[in-house]
Amino acid sequence: MFKNQPKGLFALALANTGERFGYYTMLAIFLLFIQAKFGFSAAAATQIYSIFLAGVYFMPLFGGMLADKIGYGRCVTIGIAVMFFGYLCLSIPTAPDTFGKILMFGALALIALGTGLFKGNLQVMVGNLYDDPKYADKRDSAFSLFYMAINIGAMFAPSMAKAVTNFGLSKSGLVYNAEIPALAHQIMDNNLVNADKLASLAGTMPGAAGMDVATFSQFYIEKLSSAYNYGFAVACISLIVSVLIYFGCRNWFKHADVNAKQAKAANKEEVELTPAQTKSRITALMLVFAVVIFFWMAFHQNGATMTLFARDYTASSVTGLNRMGFNIGCLFLIAVSVYTLFGIFQSESNRGRILCGICTLVLWGGAFAIYSGMDTVVNILPSDFQQFNPFFVVALTPVSLAIFGALAKKGKEPSAPRKIGLGMVVAAVGFTILTIASIGLASPKELGGTVSPDLVSPDWLISTYFILTFAELLLSPMGISFVSKVAPPKYKGAMMGCWFAATAIGNYLVSIPGAIWNKVPLWGVWTLLIALCLISATFIFSIMKKLESATEG
Repeated sequence: MFKNQPKGLFALALANTGERFGYYTMLAIFLLFIQAKFGFSAAAATQIYSIFLAGVYFMPLFGGMLADKIGYGRCVTIGIAVMFFGYLCLSIPTAPDTFGKILMFGALALIALGTGLFKGNLQVMVGNLYDDPKYADKRDSAFSLFYMAINIGAMFAPSMAKAVTNFGLSKSGLVYNAEIPALAHQIMDNNLVNADKLASLAGTMPGAAGMDVATFSQFYIEKLSSAYNYGFAVACISLIVSVLIYFGCRNWFKHADVNAKQAKAANKEEVELTPAQTKSRITALMLVFAVVIFFWMAFHQNGATMTLFARDYTASSVTGLNRMGFNIGCLFLIAVSVYTLFGIFQSESNRGRILCGICTLVLWGGAFAIYSGMDTVVNILPSDFQQFNPFFVVALTPVSLAIFGALAKKGKEPSAPRKIGLGMVVAAVGFTILTIASIGLASPKELGGTVSPDLVSPDWLISTYFILTFAELLLSPMGISFVSKVAPPKYKGAMMGCWFAATAIGNYLVSIPGAIWNKVPLWGVWTLLIALCLISATFIFSIMKKLESATEG
């Protein structure tokens, strides 16, 4: 799995891990932040969320085009600096007024711009490592490992977001309650329908002693917003870690920081394609980009409608074995144990197998010890569910590599485009689970901004994340690998940018389910996503020969 990979892969992967940790810490609470602070409706909040995601993933197009001219490393360095100032602005507490909105939107613009300069170009350098014939056959597995590293950062992000949120609230004698922000804004907007309910909730918090509901509403919103600011500050710290890794290990990948223009100036050999080959490759890539738009539209509901489902329709506490899933320590030990377990079968010596076996037992014992010491009932936040997708990515990556490795030995491994098509089908299965869970539940319109009286088990969302992760592993790292392999050398940065631009369009379309959230039955939201995934899968399978011929040519 890790054997015979170039050192540069690990340096670039770890640098990206730090950056992604901060980004996903911010993203885990962003929708909740803008609704709590500014009182935006679900439709408005998901619209802002989707526009931001679109910006984050669209800017790599311009970052890639710029890198094709001035170099990938320069763009990465500039991008880190711009992102840092964006997160810094977002972490500054402000009033929920015009200035607060301007500072927030300005910060989001900086983060999107910085990510555009950083993300795609870092991945182009990873791909360049595998232009060396010595490593060429490891390209797909390398991007799977790179993607796994990204998700290590993402896995810890929701727990960090939860920790800083609870810390910020506890300083004022408050605790998080999913019902309070919406009720508080109703009171602040002079809608006293739920005043008694809010007063009852306020009575459970030491910091609210002696306050009337109007005062408590403003106090709670202010302190919750400030608590979220702590989460945004975490991203600044994580970027500093990324910078240290990137520059500290630069010698490991410096040779991959060369675009076509720089290679020509240094008289390095570069593959020359005919105009027909260039056109064929770009056409194939554009067709793939068109398909992945709808995957990302569906997948990134994790921070939008799936977060709303977690908040309004899912139990806010867990008991029994489910508690293990909401402790990041347990999840981390279990994820690592998957690798040591595989090591038992993949080690080349008996000593290695024994050591891996001992490590696996120790890791399982540690997870059980943590589980045994947990409270009987564990309260959870809506953002906690977002740690399951990266956990499953980290845990399932060796499974995926083993399956496709075995198929490759038999000459039966699916091509990257075929894996993408299969990923769309699997995504449809994931949302089918959520559809079944939603049958019989009141629509968001009927709830009127309150939490459903009929809460479902967290297992429904966890199962959905599990299936969607299979889809993601089939589509995302394979798609990036496909781009790095097929893109004409002169347009590597631009083509990687186009991959992210397609992702950006999908992220913008995330707002569509949010726009109909209060207008259709709950199951109708998920049915729309199922239909789009299946239509996309049908399309990509219909053009499979064209895509596979471009890969070979």
